[in-house]
Amino acid sequence: MKTVPADAALETAPIVLLAGDVAGEEALASGQPPGDAASRDAVLARARAFAEPLLAGERFDTGEDALAHADGVAAILQAIGAAPTMRAAAYLVYAGDYLAKPEEVIAKAYGDSYASLVAHTRKLVQVQRSAREALGDAALDAAQQAAQVERVRKMLLAFSRDLRVVLLRLASRLQTLRYYAASRQACPQALARESMQVFAPLASRLGIWQIKWEIEDLAFRFQQPDEYRRIARLLDEKRVEREQVVEAARARLGTVLAEVGVRAEVQGRPKHLYSIWKKMRGKHLDFERVLDVRALRVIVDDVPACYAALGRVHELWRSLPDEFDDYIARPKANGYQSLHTVVLDEQDRPIEIQIRTTAMHEHAESGIAAHWAYKEAGARGYAGVSAGGDFEEQVAQARKAVLRQLLAWERELVEPGGDSAAGQGLFDDRIYVFTPQAAIIELPAGATAIDFAYTLHTDLGHRCRGARVDGAMVTLNTPLQSGQTVEIVAVKEGGPSLDWLNGELGYLRSSRAKTKVRAWFNALTQQHTIARGREAVEKLLQREGRTAIKLDELASQLGFRNAEALFEVVGKDEYSLRNIETLLRPPEPLPDPDEALAQRLRRGPSSDATPKGGVLVVGVESLLTTLARCCRPAPPDAIGGYVTRGKGVAIHRTGCSNFRQMAGRAPERVISVAWGRPRGDAPSVYPVDVAVEAADRQGLLRDISELFAKEKMNVVGVHTQSLRGTAWMTFTVEISDSARLQAVLGSVCQVSGVRSARRR
Repeated sequence: MKTVPADAALETAPIVLLAGDVAGEEALASGQPPGDAASRDAVLARARAFAEPLLAGERFDTGEDALAHADGVAAILQAIGAAPTMRAAAYLVYAGDYLAKPEEVIAKAYGDSYASLVAHTRKLVQVQRSAREALGDAALDAAQQAAQVERVRKMLLAFSRDLRVVLLRLASRLQTLRYYAASRQACPQALARESMQVFAPLASRLGIWQIKWEIEDLAFRFQQPDEYRRIARLLDEKRVEREQVVEAARARLGTVLAEVGVRAEVQGRPKHLYSIWKKMRGKHLDFERVLDVRALRVIVDDVPACYAALGRVHELWRSLPDEFDDYIARPKANGYQSLHTVVLDEQDRPIEIQIRTTAMHEHAESGIAAHWAYKEAGARGYAGVSAGGDFEEQVAQARKAVLRQLLAWERELVEPGGDSAAGQGLFDDRIYVFTPQAAIIELPAGATAIDFAYTLHTDLGHRCRGARVDGAMVTLNTPLQSGQTVEIVAVKEGGPSLDWLNGELGYLRSSRAKTKVRAWFNALTQQHTIARGREAVEKLLQREGRTAIKLDELASQLGFRNAEALFEVVGKDEYSLRNIETLLRPPEPLPDPDEALAQRLRRGPSSDATPKGGVLVVGVESLLTTLARCCRPAPPDAIGGYVTRGKGVAIHRTGCSNFRQMAGRAPERVISVAWGRPRGDAPSVYPVDVAVEAADRQGLLRDISELFAKEKMNVVGVHTQSLRGTAWMTFTVEISDSARLQAVLGSVCQVSGVRSARRR
């Protein structure tokens, strides 16, 4: 007997068709499938007969008989209301594992719809097995494990365009868990964990509660057998007995409401074991305080009927006053509305009863307050899981699409050429691919291998030079598809290509990858700018014979935080090298001022009364004079002299506030001075300070410096400060005539962003 994996696709069995059924198969292949109920039942019977010789005697890797598994899946689908044609598909899917060309054979015998379902299910099984390996990776921490689980959930829906595939996989997983329970075999922990973390939430989000609670209970039993048995003992009754209690209460309440004219649908089911355990653990409750072990739900037409039904419930059974909540009068923050009450039956067993209108029920089941969203992210949040935003809205659409999908498929069996892609497009904005280690990566639709590489690591994206998709080499701008396994081919060193930023070439789709590539080229440009500035500064230091100076110290003296900041502005031509020359060339030492002044006073006036600096002290031979730095006088400014202690005569502008204060304190030190003609042919130059206020922008310093250079004014010092978008700059420029400076300041005011320019 041959044994094959439960989720594998073996292509070894021969093509088999049942004798006597050829006419029926030809009718299906011709696009004229039967449309009445009897004919659909016949399709189910033929599908099972077709699969039986292929599956008979075969066993999956779980040990379960293949035909028995298919029968179990069909029974589960029937229990949730699936049509016979859907159950027939279950047999064809498993039969496809034993056909050499399953899609061709099934398309010929049963039509393209069945063939598409078989192909999609087989592909999804492969993805599911890879995802299970990723979830079983022991190297993942709790946060990574949770993120991986959520990606698996999304991927299962996103990858499966045909939601029939999801229903088949859910039923198949439940049947596998039932087999382990019935055979009393140990269920693999990876399979049980995947069932709890992926399949049960998926069933819940699609609203298939019957499959959800049974998967949870069975997975709970295999993962934590001691806790499962403890809860089972606490219940003190078998599930069948509990269901009988709930059914009796449901029937009684329905009868009472009908007698008083309240039209109502009364639903009931016992609380399953995993839900009880989760509530006890999450809310730290003793078993006796879990009051909704048995629960009823009453759905009526309008709000008055809700309160009428509540009155009849409290007349029928004894209520617990502390366990009543009116969420109709006071809805929850998420819009949920219902009446909640807990009553005790004749044996003092608590029963939770929820009463709501049909509209409230639809909102609770399919709206933002859907049952799965409340359980996973309710106000109390005892499950510790949060809902996922936009994806959850898509799932709500997918839930409604389940019925539309099945109805569309039924129409396709009746109307040739029907579209089997109902529900397609719900997840077109995302794709899910695998790393070689089976980790799931979420990408935008249309993403390429380069997007994939940058998602894994920025450096890997920079060094990406090729990619293998499902083992085959592809070009870097090939769009990826969900379910593919991607392996990056990278060089040891290197960077991205500028072509990657060309949108027409289609190399990048994700904004993250585009940002990383732009950042790489920006950093490269900055490196080139710094290198150019370093070269210029080092050449200057060589000319000045100052190569021993420390570059960081030089930058600090010039007001920069480090040498690279200095190199960057020099490389951008935003900072003049003459500022560095001025710092490197100290002024020549001056003679002792007191001695020089005494000698000149003793000698008396001479024929040449004009000092070298161009300032004449009236009535005295050339004396040591210094231009005051507070007001920076220059011809033809009105000036005055003040005899200092040890520094000769300080020359101030007559309007200088410092000069007026000193003259007021010691008027005997004030001396008359005037501008004279300097010795030699070269005109004297005088440093003056110019204050500029402007809106800060890139290149502002460069533009103003270029204007001074154009006006042949040498800038010997710059001090800048920027705060909240405003720049304050002080330029020290050398001039020979202050009158010409006013015209230059007018030109400075014309520079973009400059608000004012004045002499200090």
